[in-house]
Amino acid sequence: MNISWSGRLQLTSFFRLLSTNFKLSARQLLVESNGGFVHEKILTNTSNSLIIDNNLYNTRLQYADISPKPVREEAKEERIQPPPPNPDPSGNERTLPRLMNFPEIMWPSMFNSMRNWILVYGIIRPYFDKEFYLKEFIRGAKKAMQVVSVKLMNSDFSGLNNLVTDEALAELKPVIQKLSVSQRRQLEVQESDVYLTFPYQVGIMFDESSERKIQKRWVEITMVFHILRGLHEIRESGEEIPWNMGTMPEYQDKVFVCNYRFIKEFTSGQESVWTINVVNHFKPLDLINEMKRV
Repeated sequence: MNISWSGRLQLTSFFRLLSTNFKLSARQLLVESNGGFVHEKILTNTSNSLIIDNNLYNTRLQYADISPKPVREEAKEERIQPPPPNPDPSGNERTLPRLMNFPEIMWPSMFNSMRNWILVYGIIRPYFDKEFYLKEFIRGAKKAMQVVSVKLMNSDFSGLNNLVTDEALAELKPVIQKLSVSQRRQLEVQESDVYLTFPYQVGIMFDESSERKIQKRWVEITMVFHILRGLHEIRESGEEIPWNMGTMPEYQDKVFVCNYRFIKEFTSGQESVWTINVVNHFKPLDLINEMKRV
């Protein structure tokens, strides 16, 4: 399948001006060309969204006994042991290792929010699905996130076959299998513990292959969920949640962020269901600690 990413969105001169004055951190930019819509791949990250991707790999140090003095065999074996492998490929130990090679997204982007609105109400609803409502999608995405998180915690990979794409599952499986029991428990998310949800990015992809009579098209939506573990119990107890809970030690270890990217094919006559092709759970506290070590 040959999917091209070229051109620019040419709806009006106003949007052309926007596209030239902002460097998008988005992965796709919708454009119009020869009566059909295609994409342009933007590789530039910007400051209008908080994306942290410390994709650094540490070389494992090998130790050898170079002392000329005789030493006990037990001591020698202890000295030549290399350090244990780091659970996270970035080289920094995390309480919860990265599940997939995808940049952590925490906050919305103002420009992306404007572009998302244009794509949903200017293209997806008029041309793809007149019954598509973003609010309904967000509610469904939250429920799907809860189901997938529980299955990941239980290592129920067979139960994820119709929920997560094969490519994503192949990347997730070896990571999940290496997690400890306590780390797997951290993956479970209850819908009632989600206190902030937003679509970070909406993207549209088209297959421009001339061999096909019908142009294939997909929609991708990247969702961000902020979770406070035990939020439901806190609300029921009537306890006030401080606005600066992210800086308070008693709350920091309970705050998680999940990034889930959903994809669906909207090709005429070949529409599919929403599936997930990116899954990431992380603690903001881990990212803060990583930045302190840099």
